[in-house]
Amino acid sequence: MVQNDPEDFIDISVPLESGMLSWPGDPPVTITRMRDQNAGDEANVSRLDMGAHTGTHMDAPVHFISGAPGMDTMPITAGIGPCRVIELADEQSISRASLEKHEPVAGERLLLKTRNSTQRWWEHPFDEHFVYISAAAARYLAAQRVMTVGVDYLSVGGFHHDGVATHQALLKEHIWVIEGLDLTRVPAGRYMLHCLPLKIRHGDGAPARAVLAPYRSAE
Repeated sequence: MVQNDPEDFIDISVPLESGMLSWPGDPPVTITRMRDQNAGDEANVSRLDMGAHTGTHMDAPVHFISGAPGMDTMPITAGIGPCRVIELADEQSISRASLEKHEPVAGERLLLKTRNSTQRWWEHPFDEHFVYISAAAARYLAAQRVMTVGVDYLSVGGFHHDGVATHQALLKEHIWVIEGLDLTRVPAGRYMLHCLPLKIRHGDGAPARAVLAPYRSAE
């Protein structure tokens, strides 16, 4: 079995911290030290208050499809296995034509890198005009039967357009969605994806830790 050097891994998760960027209207992030050794307590214990769709996270089908599967039903293979990072030049929304050039196939894990990744987006005010997946492109990915789609901002759908339609197109086909990725340091190419969300029963979403490793094809 080939082992990866620890330096080969690329952490593509954003850090969770109080007051961090979140989707407008979602619960703000507050991390409070409830027990503190500096105050004489025996241990440090923190309380986390935040929405399920905070930072790097995954969406379950039930997020937009009533009665659909929740986070606790996600197959491990949706978050672990070979993936492709595709770099796209679309300025407003990812089009079907842009995706067709990369010929996605059934069962594939795709991470879409856009101009969102030209900066550490989570350290800036919310951008209502981030690049998102158009509804037409989402329907195309659903027709191709990809397994997992990841994006480099807080939503696969736009803030002003295609927010609901894009989510529904993907989630009704049980495509697992990773949002809030940090792809700033990731060149396009093939990798091994390791992304596991918290196992929340019937959860509509959950924070996740996502890491890329070098891709090594089976010999």
